[in-house]
Amino acid sequence: MILACNYEEVTALSHGARTILHESQGESGVVAAPSAARSAVGALAPRLTGDLAVHTLADQRELERAVEFIVVRLRREMNTAVLETHPAAEEAVAAYFDFAHSYAVLGRLRELGREMAAIVEVMTGEPPTEEVVLSFQFPE
Repeated sequence: MILACNYEEVTALSHGARTILHESQGESGVVAAPSAARSAVGALAPRLTGDLAVHTLADQRELERAVEFIVVRLRREMNTAVLETHPAAEEAVAAYFDFAHSYAVLGRLRELGREMAAIVEVMTGEPPTEEVVLSFQFPE
C-alpha cells in the first residue's frame, strides 16, 4: 500500500527526523529520544523522499511509531517558538506548519493501519496475530 505524502509533508517530517537524530547524538541540551523511537525515526529518515510504500502491518506500525514521535517533537518545537517569539512570528508560523503537516501524515497513517488490519481480518477471518502482522504482504 502507498501512503501519499506531498513535498511539504516530506520536508516537515525530514526536519523533525533530523532534529531527533541530532538530539540523540548528544549534541543538544535536551533529553535524547528513547531507543525504540530513535530507531524507528532512524529507519524512516532515508525513506523520506516522497510517497511511502507500506508492505506489512508491522511496517505500518513502525512508521506510525516514528511519525508519532516526530509529531510530538515538532509540537514541542512549535510551542517553544510561540512562547519565545510571538504567535505570528515567522519562526512560530513555520514551526506550526511543520507540526501540522506531520500531524496530517500521522492521521492518514493511522487510518491506513486500521484499513490494513480490517483487510487482514477479512482475509483470515480473525484479528491480526503477531505472525500475520509480520508476514501478510500488501501490494503497492
